[in-house]
Amino acid sequence: MKIGIIGGTGDQGLGLALRFAKGGEQVIIGSRDVKKAENAVNLIENMLKSDECPNVRGMTNEEVCSEADLLILTVPLQAQMITLKSIKDHVENKILIDATVPMESCLGGSPVKYVDVWDGSAAERTANFLKDKNVRVVSAFNNISAASLTNIENNVDCDCLISGNDDEAKKEAMQLAEKIPGVRAIDCGLLENARIVEKITPLLINLNIRNKIKLAGIRITGL
Repeated sequence: MKIGIIGGTGDQGLGLALRFAKGGEQVIIGSRDVKKAENAVNLIENMLKSDECPNVRGMTNEEVCSEADLLILTVPLQAQMITLKSIKDHVENKILIDATVPMESCLGGSPVKYVDVWDGSAAERTANFLKDKNVRVVSAFNNISAASLTNIENNVDCDCLISGNDDEAKKEAMQLAEKIPGVRAIDCGLLENARIVEKITPLLINLNIRNKIKLAGIRITGL
């Protein structure tokens, strides 16, 4: 399976690309600027201490959508709609995992405050925008920190909370999440539950700041 990471040059996208690349998955990093995508590939090669990673490529976001089997959107809130508009005609018959979190910091505000969006959540915003396309939207990877992902010598100590209206798409997302060592995927029900899950991220950032750490995560017990 080819994993396409839209906006994969940012911290979260790069961290996911790094983990999947290390696991031997086929990864395509996307960017508005193909040079930035190629630079991200070079960075991953350096982090993995490899002269060449044949399973990682860089392309434009539109090219990634056409080439990949499954897509992960990893852009900040202010770039979400611009990016979706640019790829809208290239996502037919795809699963699109949205990792966007509406944070005040994306708009120049506090890094520990959530921004309410009209659609209820960033993932629902994506689903509503793409409702005339045959694309299945899933919310995932919101609560796994970039610092944990890029800390490649250690497993990621965090559950991946996954919401979506299509059971098969959620299953694909869960299987993908559990390719990251240490991650357990949790089915959180319908996409509307992303409204709750996305709000956990600013809490985790607050815990990181208050405790002077970088790797705060969340685990669901009793399952």
